[in-house]
Parts: sequence; structure tokens; C-alpha cells
Amino acid sequence: MDALAELQDRIRAAAAAGTPLRIRGGGSKDFYGERLEGELLDTRGLAGIVSYEPSELVVTVRAGTQLAELERVLAESGQCLPFEPPHFGAGATVGGMVAAGLAGPARASAGSVRDFVLGLNMVNGRGEHLVFGGQVMKNVAGYDVSRLMAGALGTLGLLTEISLKVLPVPPAEATLRFRCSQAEALQRLNAWGGQPLPLNASCWVEEEGAGTLLLRLRGAVAAVESACRTLGGDRMQDAASLWKGLREQRLPWFEGEGAQDLWRLSVPQTAPVLELPASPLVEWHGAQRWVRAAPADAERVREAALRAGGHATLFRTPRTDAAGRFTPLAPVLATIHERLKQQFDPAGVFNRGRLYPHS
Repeated sequence: MDALAELQDRIRAAAAAGTPLRIRGGGSKDFYGERLEGELLDTRGLAGIVSYEPSELVVTVRAGTQLAELERVLAESGQCLPFEPPHFGAGATVGGMVAAGLAGPARASAGSVRDFVLGLNMVNGRGEHLVFGGQVMKNVAGYDVSRLMAGALGTLGLLTEISLKVLPVPPAEATLRFRCSQAEALQRLNAWGGQPLPLNASCWVEEEGAGTLLLRLRGAVAAVESACRTLGGDRMQDAASLWKGLREQRLPWFEGEGAQDLWRLSVPQTAPVLELPASPLVEWHGAQRWVRAAPADAERVREAALRAGGHATLFRTPRTDAAGRFTPLAPVLATIHERLKQQFDPAGVFNRGRLYPHS
């Protein structure tokens, strides 16, 4: 019996017995989400690249394949996953990448994980192997189930195979550094966003009382060089490790105090400086703001995000009893979530309570 058939049998047995299952690849994102519950359902037996057509900018890969292996194969052909998915560990898998739906520094310019999912295969809560989408962007009719799985944290089914759109690595890249306050950085990013500049990623952070804005440009050689002359700032050399450190949350700012929570705020890019317990790290041209705060400041952080027209997520915490990590859904959206869960996983066996405490 092959790995897929074995997993299907386990899912059918779990559904019949009402036994919860915990879908897990490399486990690099176990910290993310509400709680971990159920018998382990390991996806790493579903590994390997099914097909890769560099000329078509499409790769189809099994969900248990290590993300690092996929990126290595793409790099050999001068291509990449432009949304820069974080690994957060050596064992990160492609299925975990899609299930978590997390993107790196280039997200605001390149797009999200779901923007690059063309199609996928999955096993639902009845043990049925289903196929959605295809290998072209036009292959979407009705409800786009493929993209629905991005960010669902495995609560709707077991991903088995995924087709992704990839892009060539940009021919030129430069990182500029500016000394400025958070307000000045947000104003500059907002102004630059309305100009024909090859903006790719940005990061503002305050350390030792001084604010620094980092701006990454990517694109054609002429466009990048022209932007460097226009924008000024200090051009940094060998900045790749810095951006990788930002992606993987290994920069000194993220180390912080061990007793603090790490919050992720998603707000409009044009949102002003927020009233927060501490100075944030600002990404995505202002749209993503990381905040370290004491547990007692949770409500203050959530209210600041809400006032700005966004929401806050408790991303990492040293507390084992922390609940309510995601902003509660509006009643209408909560109803849609419940109905989707019922359709895909009627017995409620997949990643129970991972996305919302009662899901």
C-alpha cells in the first residue's frame, strides 16, 4: 500500500471513530495557531517533485516535500517563489507553507501564497482524494477551492499535491538604508508607492533610539540603478543575509525579552504611527507591523489594529495557556467557516481547534 492510501485509510478510520488527527509535515510552524490536538498524521511520506516546466513557470510538488529542496531545484533554473515563504525550521514542507499561508518580506509587492497556488489535490474528512484547479491561472470556475486552502492551517483537509506558479529571479537587486523616524518612513513609503519604482520589500526598525528604514529594490538592471540614483540613501552590500534574517525572524529585534508576546498587526499601508506598547518593526511598506508586548497589553494591541482598520494576531508566545490568538470573525464570516468545515470535514477530525478554539 502506498503512502497516500495509508493516509486515506487512517482518515476514514478516524472519521468513523470521531478521533481527531493532527496534520504535520516538518513541524516548523507548530507554534502558529491556537492548539495542537489529535493523533499525528505525518505528510513527509508524500514527497517529491511531480513535474516542473521552467519554460511554463509551473511546478507541481507533493505536499511533504521539503521547502528547501523545492527552492534549490527552482534556483538551478534561475527561478523562485517570489513571495519568499518563511521556513522557521530546517524541516519546513511545501504543504505546511500553503496551509500556514505565511509570506516573507516581498509579500506587499509580489503577492501572497494563495496568489501563486494554481491547483491542488487533497483528501477530505471522508477519506476521498479530490482534485481542484490545474496548472494555469485561467483554470478557475466557481469557488476557488485551491486558494481557499492557503492559510486554513489544515482544518479543511490533508493537502497531497500542489501546483504553483513560479517566476524568474530578478536580474538586479539593491538595498538602500535611510536614517529616519517611523512617521518619516511611512510617509516616504507611501509616496514611493505611487511612483514607477521597482520596490520589492521594506523594513523600518528602531534600535538604541535610532530609526532605520531599509528598502529593497528588484527588477531590471536599468530600473534598479535609476531608482538608486533617484532615492538616494546608503547602498548596502551583501544584504541577502539581512533579508533572510527578517524572513526567518532571526534579527536581533525579534529576540527581545523572553516573557513577551510577539504580535503581528495587519493594517492598511497608509495607516499612521499606531499607539502601541513599544516601537514596532514595520514591514510590507507599512501594512505589517510586529510588536513585542507583555501579556497585559493584549487588548491595547488589538484595539490599535482595529482603530487602524486592521487586525492583530498573537503570532508567538512563551505562554502555554494563551488562547484567542486570531481576531474573532464577524458572525457572517464565522458561519461561512463553519459550513465549509462541515462540507470538507463533517466528522471534525482535522487539526481540531488549530484555527479557532472551537473549530
